[in-house]
Amino acid sequence: MDISRNEQRVLHALAQGGRIAVIRDQRGKIAEFEFFNRDGWLMSGLTPLIFNKLRAKKAIRSQGGGPYSITRRGLELVRSQVDNR
Repeated sequence: MDISRNEQRVLHALAQGGRIAVIRDQRGKIAEFEFFNRDGWLMSGLTPLIFNKLRAKKAIRSQGGGPYSITRRGLELVRSQVDNR
């Protein structure tokens, strides 16, 4: 299953230890996201469309009401990239 470049970018950051914090409204629906890398810096590039696609592909999930992180399925989908740190 192929994934887009933007989905790949998000999964790569999550695989390195990033997380997606979800802010919910009063009804309990997801209102907005905060996408953090492993160093705790706020990253851009996560849209509601990408978030929903990754959830539908079971590449990310939240456990016990915590932040979203990558799953085993997500690790299978992500292609390795050179990290220029």
